[in-house]
Amino acid sequence: MSDTETPREEAAAQVAAASAGGTAGEPAAQAAGPAAGEPAEPDDDPAAPAPLGVPRTPTGHAEVDAHLERLGDADHLATDGHVEVYEDVHRGLRDALTALDARPGPPVPPPPYGPRS
Repeated sequence: MSDTETPREEAAAQVAAASAGGTAGEPAAQAAGPAAGEPAEPDDDPAAPAPLGVPRTPTGHAEVDAHLERLGDADHLATDGHVEVYEDVHRGLRDALTALDARPGPPVPPPPYGPRS
């Protein structure tokens, strides 16, 4: 605190500096962050990929689990890359369901005997 600042003025300066990202002793230009033309830190980029943290519970079917794990690839891609991952997973899950229909099941029991005349 300087001789001419009151405690209230000093507190206001600290609040202003903290909201700008610095401290009361730093000039506002230094506290504001990178200068124009300098690249921003990757963590400061709101469009940067960020994991969603959605848990993927195993189903017990290896083929299905592999497709669900593929969804984790979208966590490291920009938003425009998500469509390719989602379409790939959807195609794989659809193929797995179609394969279930194609497998032979147990034999169909014969029809019950009807009344004889």
